[in-house]
Amino acid sequence: MSRQGSRGFWPLRDLPVLVWLAATVVVALVHPFVPAPRWLMIHLLMLGAVSHAILVWSRYFTDALLHSADEDRRGQNRRLLLLNGGVTLVVAGVPSDVWPLTLLGATAVGSAVLWHGWTILRQLRAALPARFGPSVRYYVAAACFLPVGAGLGTALARGLADPWHTRLVVAHAAVNLLGWVGLTVVGTLVTLWPTMLRTRIATGSERAAARALPVLVCSVLVTAGGASAGLRLLAAIGIAGYVSGLLLTAPAFVDALRRKPPTEFPAWSVLAGLTWLVVTLVTLDAGIGAASSWPRVHEVFGWLTPFLAAGFAAQVLLGALSYLVPVALGGGPTPVRAANAVLDRGAPLRLVVTNVGLLLCALPVPSTVRVLASILVLVALASTLPLLLLAVRASRSAKAHPTSAREGPRVPPGRPAGQISGLAATGLSLVVMAVAAGVAVDPAAIGGNTASAAAGVTATGETTTVEVEAHDMRFTPATISVQAGNRLVIVLTNTDEEDVHDLVLETGANSGRLSPGETARVEVGVVGRDLDGWCSVIGHKQMGMVLTVHVTGAVNAPATAAGSSGGHAGHEHGPGGNDGDPSPAETGDTEPTPAADNLDLMADPSPGWAARDAALPPLPAVSSSRVHRRTFVVRDVVREVAPGVTQRLWTYGGTAPGPVLHGRVGDRFEITLTNDGSIGHSIDFHAGALAPQRPMRTLAPGQSLTYRFRATRAGVWMYHCSTMPMSAHIANGLFGAVVIEPPHLPRVDRSYLLVQSELYLGNQGGEVDVTKLAAEDPDLVVFNGFANQYDHAPLTARVGERVRVWVLDAGPNRPTSFHVVGGQFDTTHAEGTYLLRRGHGGAQSLGLQAAQGGFVELTFPEPGDYPFVSHLMIDAERGAHGLFRVTP
Repeated sequence: MSRQGSRGFWPLRDLPVLVWLAATVVVALVHPFVPAPRWLMIHLLMLGAVSHAILVWSRYFTDALLHSADEDRRGQNRRLLLLNGGVTLVVAGVPSDVWPLTLLGATAVGSAVLWHGWTILRQLRAALPARFGPSVRYYVAAACFLPVGAGLGTALARGLADPWHTRLVVAHAAVNLLGWVGLTVVGTLVTLWPTMLRTRIATGSERAAARALPVLVCSVLVTAGGASAGLRLLAAIGIAGYVSGLLLTAPAFVDALRRKPPTEFPAWSVLAGLTWLVVTLVTLDAGIGAASSWPRVHEVFGWLTPFLAAGFAAQVLLGALSYLVPVALGGGPTPVRAANAVLDRGAPLRLVVTNVGLLLCALPVPSTVRVLASILVLVALASTLPLLLLAVRASRSAKAHPTSAREGPRVPPGRPAGQISGLAATGLSLVVMAVAAGVAVDPAAIGGNTASAAAGVTATGETTTVEVEAHDMRFTPATISVQAGNRLVIVLTNTDEEDVHDLVLETGANSGRLSPGETARVEVGVVGRDLDGWCSVIGHKQMGMVLTVHVTGAVNAPATAAGSSGGHAGHEHGPGGNDGDPSPAETGDTEPTPAADNLDLMADPSPGWAARDAALPPLPAVSSSRVHRRTFVVRDVVREVAPGVTQRLWTYGGTAPGPVLHGRVGDRFEITLTNDGSIGHSIDFHAGALAPQRPMRTLAPGQSLTYRFRATRAGVWMYHCSTMPMSAHIANGLFGAVVIEPPHLPRVDRSYLLVQSELYLGNQGGEVDVTKLAAEDPDLVVFNGFANQYDHAPLTARVGERVRVWVLDAGPNRPTSFHVVGGQFDTTHAEGTYLLRRGHGGAQSLGLQAAQGGFVELTFPEPGDYPFVSHLMIDAERGAHGLFRVTP
């Protein structure tokens, strides 16, 4: 062991573990501010960090337990490279929706682990009988499970419909967590646990481990099989069997614990992790047994998964590394003590913050408190990473200066009780401060809004808890009945597969935005009158996503000022003039200004403003690739849409309209869409013909997909967000144009693209006003996203030049009649066909309905300014106006 340690062999192989852990921490810490899929965090930890550690340390223990060594280090390095490469492909392939990439990554991961298991099995068969051979069999059994889990994960990435998706998620998690990780941990701790406590291994522990292995293996199979078959009772029996298998090994663990209680961080961390495993499995078993449907099982599993990952897997991994790395570094007792002293720094504080913080996250606390507690947990767990690096440095320093190390003060094996209690109290104080800060930020979440709901009714002391699902633009149930005077708690779960939802009550109580699968508690307080609630995501309320709280058992008292109908109306529109934001009363901000109040179409744009370039991007050379690859990132941006008027637009790539695509018939397009917005979005390309279910599906914030289509027909094609309500998503900026030229299209001197759209202004800096949108009452009708912009920056041409103007009506509601004042068209083309060819007469306008496109061609006879407009004149006066400036 010391020979390997002196060459830095094992610690060097642990570096990828630290990298995966660091990536997990970074993603988790930014998650409250830039939402990332929970899937990503779990897999960075479990598939990346934990799996790499298993491959390294199970080989290390196999050599030690069998008293034999497999010197095939080159093969081990190849397995680790194959594993980490596969994990990288998986975490890249799933969010980008490139299934072949996911398949390749999962195959690499499964192959590396199978290769690892086969190597250990060969070593086990070749070795002489050993007392702890059963522990090595745990590693072989665990290696058989991960390829199955990888296969289930690959099937899930393909996009299975329910009920298969929900069932296989549970089966996938059971195989990977309980089979691959759980078996490895149990097999290792049979010998590692008493070693960490520096006590002898209990007599008969190896026999108990041998008896427990088949029970644990069969239990994983029963759990996964029951989930796959849709048999909830069978899955619950499997979980119960797994807990029974753990109990078979418990006497040996307890015996070691009784003889030598933990005194250092590694043992305490492992003990805490095992406690979370048992408690979580018992809770999961009860949840599966009580669940009324598989979606409910999925919710229970999804709720418990972070506790299995952070509470069990992360704590066991960090505890084991904190003990093993100093030992593997070797060099004798002094360097080991030096490294251990570093890794034990602040242990009581770190342990208390981690475990009390996790417990707080499991309780029904306000969402702000939960976010702050989770950040504390992450920081506490992440603190082990720099300590591991400092421990390596301390060990090397002790090796380099052995004399001074021996002469220096001896590191005590423990710390004074007062110091331990002081650090633990500090950790507890940090968690309490997180609770206080969360309540201070969101007092309504603990009943700060109860006065408006109670309406003077006498409290009964009873609590009514109601579970509500948000799905398909509806709350289920949509009406809640509660006894007058009861305290009401609404547990809201977003069971939609794609879209973001929330629940806002007229009192100001709200759930916060929930991504698919997330759950929140809304503490309404004592209720004495009927209440209205709704989803505040743009347009969702107008589509019927409303909820009513109906009070029974007493006549409603008159509403208080805060809860009156007038107060309710104050929540009808947020700063965007819509249901997309909280009202000023909720935020404490001053009353927002309607953007239409600032509207002056005769004013000059703000300093630094630049018009959108209307020139059609050139076609790629004929000899170049016929595949157009682009990345569109959905972002919420604040943009000026008229002089002095700003709106918070949803955009493809930061502009509205989005990027222009220009190609020929037969070209292929590969567009990667990433949703970095605040709610769910999607994309629909009219230029392609394909089944819409998968490529046009809504992406939750943080998700990606790749949309592939072949342009088979010419025209000016619209693309847009197809997430409901579609009108709001288009009106708020998510649209653009694809220009596919007809074959043999004649050359022209200048080619421009104008996309007409409407703006239904909310408040200044806010989002679309869905009330105006529903009434089809736009404030602005514009070309290329800004009112009258080409009056301020005219399009240019010369006398006699041939000019082609491509026109798309993006709507979402208004048609256009495109006209150039003082000009005549000699060519018009609409919706894939020529209406007029050059030399066969003239045309004065090109009429297009919403989502239709075409082009016109003309020449200008003399210098001057030629206005172009939509000849629906009210729209020209709303901003659909510009100039051609023609020079000699």
